Amino acid sequence: MKPTSSRWFPDYRKSWYKFSKNYLSVAGLAVVILVAALAIFAPYVAPYPGHAEFYVNYEEAVEPPDWAHLFGTDQFGRDVLSRIIFGFRYSLMMAVVVLSLVVLPGVVLGLVAGYYRGGKVDMVVMRTADIFLAVPPLVLALSICSVLTPSVFNAMMAVSLMWWPWYTRLVYSISSSLRNEAFVQAAEIAGASPFHIAFREILPNCLGPILTKMTLDAGWVILIGASLSFVGLGAQPPTPDLGTMVSDGAKFLPEVWWVSMFPALAIVLVILGFNLLGDGVRDMFAAEAV
Repeated sequence: MKPTSSRWFPDYRKSWYKFSKNYLSVAGLAVVILVAALAIFAPYVAPYPGHAEFYVNYEEAVEPPDWAHLFGTDQFGRDVLSRIIFGFRYSLMMAVVVLSLVVLPGVVLGLVAGYYRGGKVDMVVMRTADIFLAVPPLVLALSICSVLTPSVFNAMMAVSLMWWPWYTRLVYSISSSLRNEAFVQAAEIAGASPFHIAFREILPNCLGPILTKMTLDAGWVILIGASLSFVGLGAQPPTPDLGTMVSDGAKFLPEVWWVSMFPALAIVLVILGFNLLGDGVRDMFAAEAV
């Protein structure tokens, strides 16, 4: 890996060229942009914006897909397509909030532990991270949410509490391996402070893996959030959450298949988009490291 202390980001033209050569990654980027646009402009693009709130119309309940309701209606007569579009908001909000809360502390702790590898700081930080990593993420999130009032906020806090060790472990492995590199030793000889070495010399080399993991983790966070909502520990009705919609529709399978199938496909689409995008980001930074 080349030291990149003189710049935080690779040349954008070369990076975009490398990224654009992977057509699946471009497709993933297009999916993510489309979903984000639908989420932002949901009140303007949804066919029936009022159906995202408390709405009941039993005369149009469980109608199959047609031109009036492309994805059909649910048991309360609400348009499934409109609720999916609004559901993208909560899915993306889950990913953005969780990653915003966990990346910074996880990266800082991993960086400090890696720089002071073998000391007390390393032992305390990494053993604490190992305790969290010993429990499966979904099990830990379910345990936390089960003792709290079910809500979107508590679901975000539960997922955030279990996600930071992954970034600590990632940055720790990279920073500890770079600790004895020539450019780090040169900075130490020049009299640079530990803060400068950690955040100006080592951290830029961790940027590629961190951004790649963030992109891939966005899909996993959305999946964990949907799983919590599916079992009733996330967003509560009438909030149009994708996981809740799948759970509600599962009660009427197989006759009323569209109520759960289309939200499930929407979850798959979002996760697939982020995973394809993450592959492109990984290849983009890998090219810079060659």
